[in-house]
Amino acid sequence: MPTTDGLRPDAGERAFIDQVIARRSARPGALLGILEEVQEHQPRKYLCLDTIRYVAEKTGTSLSQIFSVVTFYALFNREPQGDHTIAICRGTACHTRGSRSLLESLRLELGLDEDGAHADKLTLTTPNGRFTIRTVACFGQCALAPVVEVDHRICGHMNEGVLKREVQALAGKESQ
Repeated sequence: MPTTDGLRPDAGERAFIDQVIARRSARPGALLGILEEVQEHQPRKYLCLDTIRYVAEKTGTSLSQIFSVVTFYALFNREPQGDHTIAICRGTACHTRGSRSLLESLRLELGLDEDGAHADKLTLTTPNGRFTIRTVACFGQCALAPVVEVDHRICGHMNEGVLKREVQALAGKESQ
């Protein structure tokens, strides 16, 4: 079972992390792969403090170095994520082509509070844990602006109507 902040990972989780480290440690960029696999193993797709501490201890990497990696790369989450994630690009090309209105319409569609909705970096999760909305600085897909990532699938030339249908399709899959 995954851990929450304040609790050391249980024996099963530690064994999983140990296996990941053993399998990946000799590869270039091992830390990124280790953290990514550990995060994906968590039901809520995030890295809690105690898991990060355990990885630091087992890899011999300083806690500050791991935090630098986790906070630099947008793919890592420090808070529990929803069942579905929707990431909206806030880069210049996407911004000029309407990504702010996509963010606002999605926030309203999911009934999320406005607190922090105008921030450059944002993560909001619905109270029922079904959806997480995130903003990212840039996906590097400027020719497709505005870009939205829906459950790790890049969707270019997004508009409010298509985004609403994507969310409704995801909500429909859950009710089946």
